[in-house]
Amino acid sequence: MTSTRSLVRRAALGVTAVTAALVLAACGNGDAPSDTGSGTQTSAPASAEDTAGAHNDQDVDFAQGMIPHHRQALQMAQMAQSRTSSAEVKDLASRIEKAQDPEIETMSGWLQAWGEDVPSDMPGMDHGGHGDDDSSDMPGMMGTEDMDQLMEASGHDFDTMFLTMMIEHHEGAVDMAATEKDKGRYGPAKTLADDIITAQTAEIEEMNELLDKS
Repeated sequence: MTSTRSLVRRAALGVTAVTAALVLAACGNGDAPSDTGSGTQTSAPASAEDTAGAHNDQDVDFAQGMIPHHRQALQMAQMAQSRTSSAEVKDLASRIEKAQDPEIETMSGWLQAWGEDVPSDMPGMDHGGHGDDDSSDMPGMMGTEDMDQLMEASGHDFDTMFLTMMIEHHEGAVDMAATEKDKGRYGPAKTLADDIITAQTAEIEEMNELLDKS
């Protein structure tokens, strides 16, 4: 009897061991789909990042055009520091410098990352007037003669000329930014375009008010 009970007990233990092994195997197989799902989720952010970083020809044109456009605005603003007779004009010029200089750095960084040329010369500023032809396709850009006249002016005459020219310059930048918003693809460039429209539209209104006062 003892031998029979021992055999029965061993058989029961064997069945238990087999059952436990089957349960563990089933649990292991159940984890596989979870791992696959996790892998799929990991690839999604990378795809979204690639899309967000994509750019097109319009984005390149926007950066390559707006950089020299901003550079000319900076040169005009720097003239105001020593030639204006108005504290309000001087303050406006300082704000233009503070806003547009970092934007030039940002756009230059984009072009470098894209393997595109960063403009090194400012259309409309080289001697001999050749810059007029180079800048003809950029709205609001001043020609060499305009910039020379502004450089020679001072006091009230400078203020009037500066405000008149900068209004036209800003209007050109707003047009360029509107094209980027409509046709660009690169998210940060479209955001910058929106910022330019907002800031420079407000400055156009401010400059018109200053002209009315003068």
